[in-house]
Amino acid sequence: MKLDIIAKIVQILKDAPEVGAIEIRRGLFGAWSSVRVSKAGHPSNTTGHVVVTPAPASPAGPLPPGEVGRGAGEPPAAPKTSLLEIKSPMVGTFYQSPEPGAQPYAKVGTRVTVGQVVCIIEAMKIMNEIESEVSGVIREVSAQNAQPVEFGQVLFRVDPHG
Repeated sequence: MKLDIIAKIVQILKDAPEVGAIEIRRGLFGAWSSVRVSKAGHPSNTTGHVVVTPAPASPAGPLPPGEVGRGAGEPPAAPKTSLLEIKSPMVGTFYQSPEPGAQPYAKVGTRVTVGQVVCIIEAMKIMNEIESEVSGVIREVSAQNAQPVEFGQVLFRVDPHG
């Protein structure tokens, strides 16, 4: 690995205290095969490349009946569900399919299993297959195809009971 790339990775770690580790794996013939980023304090993800967490609940708890729980101009609060989120493990470009014109890996209504590829994130000219760590049905695709995504951004919401 070139020193300028190592320096960039070290700078990312310094600038983003929420990033705990960056793992880079080499494939055949020295080509980079995958990059994995994990949050500080988050257990290492040894089976895939995705951070999966339950959808956040309201921090204040349920509101009494009849009380308005949002400010003017805010979208209505989503109903509480047990959906799990598949989040981007890195900054890059989100792709739903392996190539332009191909069927997406996963779309709303697709049943996914643990280890199944759900999308690709291109980072530093490397195509990283993102695998699901949960089984269930995709209920929402939150990222736009061929658009940039941020570290920790929700890509999919999965209903594990679906």
